[in-house]
Amino acid sequence: MYAQRLAIPVSRCLVLRPISARIFSETFTQGLHTSALRKDIDSAAKYIGAGAATIGVAGSGAGIGNCFGSLVIGYARNPSLKQQLFSYAIMGFALSEAMGLFCLAMAFMILFAF
Repeated sequence: MYAQRLAIPVSRCLVLRPISARIFSETFTQGLHTSALRKDIDSAAKYIGAGAATIGVAGSGAGIGNCFGSLVIGYARNPSLKQQLFSYAIMGFALSEAMGLFCLAMAFMILFAF
């Protein structure tokens, strides 16, 4: 009895497969297609990601304001250090602005490159 079961032809095994297994295999042999809804979701995710990436630009503005506010306070306390404080303020401005530009570049990359 068991020997007869082992001798079942392959064609008969394919016919006896459950329906769910046949549907599953047919789905993956046809290939996957994207729909218009999927493209809308992808574009919405792009806009959300780009908006989240531009939040860093606001942080850059706050950093620049903090940097020059500290320059004014430092100059008011010790006017003889004007040149040294100004060079530190310009360096802080440049670093803070660079971070804002990196965030803006990332937002444009999300929008137009991906």
